[in-house]
Amino acid sequence: MRTRPSIVESFNYAIEGVIHVLRTQRNMRIHFAIAVAVLVAAVAVGVSRLELIVLLLSITFVLVAEMINTAVEGTIDAATTSFDPMAKLAKDIAAGAVLISAVNAVAVGYLVFAGKAADKSADVLDRLRDAPAQITVIALVLTVIIVIATKAWTGRGTPLRGGLPSGHAAIAFAAWVAATYVVGDPHRFVVSALTFIMALLVAQTRVESGIHSTLEVASGGAIGALVTLSVFQLL
Repeated sequence: MRTRPSIVESFNYAIEGVIHVLRTQRNMRIHFAIAVAVLVAAVAVGVSRLELIVLLLSITFVLVAEMINTAVEGTIDAATTSFDPMAKLAKDIAAGAVLISAVNAVAVGYLVFAGKAADKSADVLDRLRDAPAQITVIALVLTVIIVIATKAWTGRGTPLRGGLPSGHAAIAFAAWVAATYVVGDPHRFVVSALTFIMALLVAQTRVESGIHSTLEVASGGAIGALVTLSVFQLL
């Protein structure tokens, strides 16, 4: 007769489950990284205790939904060996639960951070706009030199595909900086945040498709952002 696990063993099994999901599920790692970033931002902007509680509940909701989704998928895969419409429907419903929790978390995050982060981001952008143009130009030249030297050293990729830097990432991050400067103060934070997320998604797709490495995408994004920042400051 199998004995009931002790409290310590139960905690160990639970922790092993969390670790397994983090190791095997990319979406869980993304959710976890975003959760850490949100909590750091919450401390930085000084949210209230009630706002912190709401953020923690939203984060927990997303992580739990992702873990339940993973458990449902694993159970169905173990129970079925062929295509079953009901099995697909169960997976879709579990994935929908994750989507709803994520949308809720985004809405909560916006409501909590919109006012506080908008003021701080406006101050940062104003300081960037007032910064000496020579500093930006020097940073741009140094970046270009590093990129050219690295490209010459690796000798990988073609002008339109692969290699260092990523042109797609450069254009995406250039659009982010341009949108941040062009949009007026009342909507600057929202537009800047959305275009920055879109730029990150473009960079992620280039890495996931195997066309570029993380270094190539990061260098492309840095070049695009610095070039656009220089143009706006100089003109």
